Amino acid sequence: MNELELKYGCNPNQKPSRIFMANGADLPIEVINGRPGYINFLDAFNSWQLVKELKEATGMACATSFKHVSPTSAAVGKKLSPILKKACFVDDIEGLDDSPLACAYARARGTDRMSSFGDWIALSDKCDVTTAKIIAREVSDGVIAPDYDEEALELLKTKRKGSYNIVKIDPTYVPEETERKQVYGITFEQGRNNFKIDRELLTNIVTKNKELPDDKAIDMIISLITLKYTQSNSVCFAYDGQAIGVGAGQQSRIHCTRLAGQKADLWHLRQHEKVLSLQFAEGVGRPDMNNIIDLYLSDTDSMEVLGDDVWKQYFAVRPEPFTREEKDAYLATIKGVTLGSDAFFPFSDNIDRAAKSGVSYVAQPGGSIRDGFVIDAADKYGMVMAFTGMRLFHH
Repeated sequence: MNELELKYGCNPNQKPSRIFMANGADLPIEVINGRPGYINFLDAFNSWQLVKELKEATGMACATSFKHVSPTSAAVGKKLSPILKKACFVDDIEGLDDSPLACAYARARGTDRMSSFGDWIALSDKCDVTTAKIIAREVSDGVIAPDYDEEALELLKTKRKGSYNIVKIDPTYVPEETERKQVYGITFEQGRNNFKIDRELLTNIVTKNKELPDDKAIDMIISLITLKYTQSNSVCFAYDGQAIGVGAGQQSRIHCTRLAGQKADLWHLRQHEKVLSLQFAEGVGRPDMNNIIDLYLSDTDSMEVLGDDVWKQYFAVRPEPFTREEKDAYLATIKGVTLGSDAFFPFSDNIDRAAKSGVSYVAQPGGSIRDGFVIDAADKYGMVMAFTGMRLFHH
């Protein structure tokens, strides 16, 4: 099949719409179920590239959660601690530890659940039943993977009253070296970004502290490959095998860092005992739980503002206050976080903000006239900083 007609483009008024192979070859995908749209396929093809490259770089099963052509998170298949399982709402999934792919998606979906609501999913490996069980109960638009177990496929087909988008992609497909797109009737052409991100890219460590453990190098690789498929400007915080905060599409790099840092802080705070001990009322769904947890963590005075009547709708037992001082004290204990950037840091304020979120490792291209000030700031906090020498803009 050379082309696939779509319902419409980015918006309902943008018709006709299709995806096709300009060289006359067959499309490298099969739509197994549903009817994916224009934005779905933009997410599908960008997200597939991310997990394919991450699998090649780490040798581990990978997953990503995408929304509007940027990842909310990406992760490798490391087992989750009991605390992280509960924070990610997967502590009841049987067999989770036996499926690296399910662990990867549990991490990716559980990182920024508000942004992942209605996500597009990419899986590096054949979708198994355990992974499908997690996907089946979350609000999601679709999934792309190289294959599906029969039982997993049947489970996914029950989503959205049978209309869930399921796409199978040929894992051996290699795109042409030149890519093109049109803007305002004008065709843009460029070489595909085939820049390889791996451990060898991280050898130019410019700080006094040059100790880069293997697990932190993996976090650097995760952050950089995630950034390669994130709308620029962008930065990515990573920890323990997953992206924990993505700041995308901001005009100022410090705004990217602040946004990603806030998301990373929320990810850590969701694992605090006060959050894990929240007792929700019977019948409260996961999306509502997540929204209330976010409110509980974001606004110290939210319980007083909303009042008892509102809180009684969601909780069986009124939550204990979680003060700003308590949150700050908890976050001050966080260390070992990695920060990646798709372009150089123009000012050291990014490093100062990153330090507040426990960043100990930094990967960035370098090349700013202020590199010296940025390195000095990293040295002040005892960070390890690697210069990659390569910008990773994505538009």
